Amino acid sequence: MTLKTILVTGGAGYIGSHTAKALAHSGLRPIVYDDFSNGHRDAVRWGSSIQGDVRDQARLAEVMKLFEVDAVIHFAGLIEVARSVIAPDLFWDVNLNGVAAVLGAMRQTGVRRVVFSSTAAVYGQPVADDLGRLDEDEVTAPINPYGESKLAAERLIAAHARAYGLEGVALRYFNAAGADPSGELGEAHACESHLIPLAIEAALGLGPALTIHGADYPTPDGGCLRDYVHVCDLARAHVLALTAPLSPNGFEAINLGSGAGHSVLDVVGAIDRATGRATPYSIGPRREGDPAALVADPSRAGRLLGWRAEQSSLDEIVTTAMAWRKAPRFGFDRTIGAAA
Repeated sequence: MTLKTILVTGGAGYIGSHTAKALAHSGLRPIVYDDFSNGHRDAVRWGSSIQGDVRDQARLAEVMKLFEVDAVIHFAGLIEVARSVIAPDLFWDVNLNGVAAVLGAMRQTGVRRVVFSSTAAVYGQPVADDLGRLDEDEVTAPINPYGESKLAAERLIAAHARAYGLEGVALRYFNAAGADPSGELGEAHACESHLIPLAIEAALGLGPALTIHGADYPTPDGGCLRDYVHVCDLARAHVLALTAPLSPNGFEAINLGSGAGHSVLDVVGAIDRATGRATPYSIGPRREGDPAALVADPSRAGRLLGWRAEQSSLDEIVTTAMAWRKAPRFGFDRTIGAAA
């Protein structure tokens, strides 16, 4: 079947909006479905915009039928790990029941394929002294409700593929970062918890000094190693996943990462280079549950999607994120003066 129209749940969010743009530039028609609790209306610039709750199966089915949707890319969900610990019921409700509603609506309307926004958090805490890359056969043992809800959603999709002939691709992101090079889109969370935006805020004097959580890990400089992948690379992977060949069981889990690990101090160094000044930071205690290293083995993405990270050098990620933050853009109530 030739794909024409793609429903993008959570398409007003960070990765969802970049993916809507990538879909449009690939000749596909994105239909953004979002409740705008975390996303931004200003980020919906490609395709139609529909407001709705992702747990509302009847509403989803109505939209799928109205727009003759051919496939779904499902982003809508809650992502803050710390918040999931204090509000696990909310995370299970939105992240799992949202997927159940999407799958139910797909069955009602005959839509076969869903590409699911998953996470490396499904792997939990790999052995601390193992700095090798993680492939999809790594044991999945989440250590917080966020990761648990995402893994449960993956399993629900796989079960629907077996039982009802649906097709599912779960894309397990490592650390999404960066911004669209054109400056149209970027990361604009109301409560930011990601390292690179927080470090940029510190470097530009718009936020407190950065706290590095632990410097005594068994890594080259004592800091946690993470795999940062540019949001535009992630967006491109979602487009490719719409037509990727699947195993006979109709489901695939695929890691998305650059395959390279960078420490917090590596990130600080890249930001120092971008700003020409030293980023203020302090060393704090380790955070409970932080593994020493989370680095993707992206081989399966190469085989099944023909994908590799092309824009994910640390300097390119930081340069695009910095350009986005320094310009007046949606999601911010402050602009940066000439001194910055």
